[in-house]
Amino acid sequence: MNKDLTVGKPETILWRFCLPLFGSIIFQQLYNIADSLVAGKFIGENALAAVGNSYEITLIFIAFAFGCNIGCSVVVSTFFGAKRYREMKTAVSTAMISSAVLCILLMAVGIAFCGQLLDLIHTPGEVFADSKLYLDIYVWSLPFVFFYNISTGIFSALGDSKTPFYFLAASSCTNIAMDIWFVAGFHMGVAGVAWATFICQGVSCVLAVIVVMNRLRGIRIESEQFPLFSWRICGMIAKVAIPSILQQSFISIGNIVIQGVINGFGPGVMAGYSAAIKLNNLVITSFTTLGNGISNYAAQNLGASKTDRVHTGFQAGLKLVWMLAVPLAALYVLCGRYLLLFFVDEPSAETIHSGLMFLRIVAPFYVVISTKLVADGILRGAGMMGKFMIATFTDLILRVVLAILLAKTGLGSTGIWCAWPVGWCTATVLSVCFYYTGPWRKKMD
Repeated sequence: MNKDLTVGKPETILWRFCLPLFGSIIFQQLYNIADSLVAGKFIGENALAAVGNSYEITLIFIAFAFGCNIGCSVVVSTFFGAKRYREMKTAVSTAMISSAVLCILLMAVGIAFCGQLLDLIHTPGEVFADSKLYLDIYVWSLPFVFFYNISTGIFSALGDSKTPFYFLAASSCTNIAMDIWFVAGFHMGVAGVAWATFICQGVSCVLAVIVVMNRLRGIRIESEQFPLFSWRICGMIAKVAIPSILQQSFISIGNIVIQGVINGFGPGVMAGYSAAIKLNNLVITSFTTLGNGISNYAAQNLGASKTDRVHTGFQAGLKLVWMLAVPLAALYVLCGRYLLLFFVDEPSAETIHSGLMFLRIVAPFYVVISTKLVADGILRGAGMMGKFMIATFTDLILRVVLAILLAKTGLGSTGIWCAWPVGWCTATVLSVCFYYTGPWRKKMD
């Protein structure tokens, strides 16, 4: 159901809109967590390391899909808030066409160079074959990844956060069952994990596209004829999408560099990091998704010239993410060992130590990074992409440089984990300062 985010009490509207988004991302992350969990439990520690190693490269492809998602979502939100429905429909078809072209190009790159990327991050020989197998299958699923992301971006732009939740809940639960069936039942190894995800993503994508197209047909315009592609609107989408793609891509590249440093410590540390980073990404991606919801809220209200509602939405967003950040941080710090054991049956002491140290160093700063991601959501919704990128790249550069330097000290792999809080704290200060320079500052209480 479509929802106008420009009317009603901002805190109530935003909470009702964002909570299903949070549920959606929990199920989205279950895809990746299920892959690692099944690989570690039913195949072995090296398989867990291989899936985690490949995951860092898949994040590059996901970065492009995410950029298309947020670019489409912000532009469609703006038109929807302004009730310019004809241009809104053109924006949807323009996003679909341009995303299809981009997806084809990325598939060609992936098919040609995945092996070289694995070499570049110094993938150990004992996990190289499984890493490449997982990546090769993943690349063929990219059309599903792209069009599913575009569809969920449209749902969010229309104020509907529940429909994507229903799709993800069903497909994620199915994915867990298929992972186990293919690996434990058919003994397909890492290939079984990859094919299970491929199939479930494909079904979710097809259903999501069908439903979103039906939803758009229900929005009447004066003339049912509208341009399928507009270079002007493509430029508007690109203005938001390209910085978001660059942000996510460079973060992924930075993570790949960090993964290369981690790989130098051997499969034990790799496996511990693989399990811990999945738990960490579950939290960070949840905050990012809530930030995207706040982007839709800001874009709709700015499109409707209701600037005064933006700061109220920012305050409500902070309450929402802090209520999630505090208990999740406590859970990871106090129960991290037991959570890591979900991924491996008989982990080495090195695996547990590495994963546990990562969680204990990084988790206490979830309140900090969640604040940044809420501010970033407002900046994106307002089209303040330059300032958004400055804060993001500051975080990335600090984390990569410090990870490389601290890994060479007596701290070893623990030094790498210390880079996260430094980058997060610095970037959060920048994002919040940039937020307070926005056009809504005059409307603040």
